[in-house]
Amino acid sequence: MDFSFLTLNTEETSALFLSIKVAFWCSVVTFIPGVFCGWLLARKNFFGKTIFDVLVHLPLVLPPIVSGYILLLFFGNQGFLGKFLNDFFGFSVAFNWKGAVLASAVIGFPLMVRSVRLSIELVEKRLEEAAFTLGASKIRVFFTVTLPLAFSGILTGLILSFARSLGEFGATITFVSNIEGETRTLPLALFTYLQFPNGEASALRIVILSVILSCGSLVASEIIAKRIRNN
Repeated sequence: MDFSFLTLNTEETSALFLSIKVAFWCSVVTFIPGVFCGWLLARKNFFGKTIFDVLVHLPLVLPPIVSGYILLLFFGNQGFLGKFLNDFFGFSVAFNWKGAVLASAVIGFPLMVRSVRLSIELVEKRLEEAAFTLGASKIRVFFTVTLPLAFSGILTGLILSFARSLGEFGATITFVSNIEGETRTLPLALFTYLQFPNGEASALRIVILSVILSCGSLVASEIIAKRIRNN
């Protein structure tokens, strides 16, 4: 059987590496805030917790295009935060790959928080309390007891955030458009090829790549979680 049709062209290769780059930085960006918010929701009671919880998880239920439009309003070149960053720091996230990272991070953040929260809730409080009675500070208890015991959930959250970023479309195209080599990730490349009469072969290659990457991420998450649980 001839598999030569699976050979990627330059545009497809660019979309592949850009997607991996965006997904990687999405995981990096969501790591610390995701762990903090997950711990906060799992261990603390405070005024407005329900509202905070709703806001954190809102991107899960909002249409991604709505999230992208909100980002455009705030971080666009004429948006309040976007104009401030551009005027005072010469930094812009609109219509470039950094904006694609931000869009993916907003959509993937709830998955990270939810995974961390559930894993921390499974950590028995008596273990933390025992560490307190032995004289450990709150920060030391967090890094030596809570974090190691919740590590599998944190790692799973990172991988899920990475995988979600690979499939992000609506928020990305709304916020940073569809610019070849700059913001055109795999989903946007698929959308582009479907607009052309002779783009079926390229679209099929993008679909195969997306399925492989997504399945690989989910399998890796499951394998890592099982190994950590068995240790």
